[in-house]
Amino acid sequence: MGADGVLQTPVERTARLLGLQSQACETLGSPLYACLLRQAAADLLAGGPTVAVLDGHFTDPGRNALALRMLGGVHALVLTGQAPELAAFYPSAGGTADPGTDGSRAWLALRQVLADHGEAVRAWLDRPPQTNEVGRGAVLVGLLCHLLALADLPVRLVEVGASAGLNLRADRFRISGSGVAYGAESSPVRMPGGWRGDSPPVRSIEVAWRTGGDVSPIDPGTVAGRLRLTAYVWPDQVERLARLRGACDLADEVPADLRKEPASRTISRLSLEPGTWTVLWHSIMWQYLSADEAAALAAGVASLGAAANGSARFSYLTFEPVRGGAGPPAELTTWPGGQRRRLGTAPAHGVPVTWGG
Repeated sequence: MGADGVLQTPVERTARLLGLQSQACETLGSPLYACLLRQAAADLLAGGPTVAVLDGHFTDPGRNALALRMLGGVHALVLTGQAPELAAFYPSAGGTADPGTDGSRAWLALRQVLADHGEAVRAWLDRPPQTNEVGRGAVLVGLLCHLLALADLPVRLVEVGASAGLNLRADRFRISGSGVAYGAESSPVRMPGGWRGDSPPVRSIEVAWRTGGDVSPIDPGTVAGRLRLTAYVWPDQVERLARLRGACDLADEVPADLRKEPASRTISRLSLEPGTWTVLWHSIMWQYLSADEAAALAAGVASLGAAANGSARFSYLTFEPVRGGAGPPAELTTWPGGQRRRLGTAPAHGVPVTWGG
């Protein structure tokens, strides 16, 4: 049913979802995708090739982000040289062509890709978008600096919903802003202006152990893994692409234990170690958990918190949306004591982070 209370057909509902994703892309800085999705919504209602591509998915839950699945499949074709006419409009593939008013010229090229390569695009509709937003590492590093200001101990870093595990290497990123800088200048992942507001208490971070889990982990060391990650990054956001590619290179240098498992399994295998912080971290993944998985994760956090002491410490770091918030908050909870602090906010892609206030 639409906002006006009128019952919608599945196709009309899907067109509305494409329109909503268009608005989100506009807000998050991808004018190209915003235009293309507006055109795709109109094409769907007009019975164009978008219908055949999305057929069978018109009742998919909104949280599946069907629009981004479709565009991810198209982007993969662009990146692998199978859609040269569309590549001319995609900066991710070296494109510089003017997309035209409201993306009209780029849309004609995309529409042809949907018509000619519909089955290849449809293969991506059953795959959840996994971008492994490297920009969220700016949130994680700032929170870790605040954590170590409380007790400067080695960190055992754990991530649930880790995707490709790229942010398990966030301590090797270069982040600057608010008059401070963290990390080596030679880092392949650089975020100038990544921090605003009150500067975090920057210090060296020693990560002694890196582990994570995901129900569908991606290996960033493979060609297929890198293609999947890159395809889901919006093609006109070149800074995001540069961060992702740098993080994939860094993953080749810094090993991490990444497992195919749900969040409940990841937290069930954790224990605390004397002389360290065990740090559990996740970012914008809570919404994808089932009720049982969410309950298991919450119970595991409570159990680890109860076991913490002055030597074997535990911290829970989160970056998750809240209803009515201007942006997901960066939150830090520490044990013993269970003190929870909201230290900053950031847009969904992680940068820039505004600390304090």
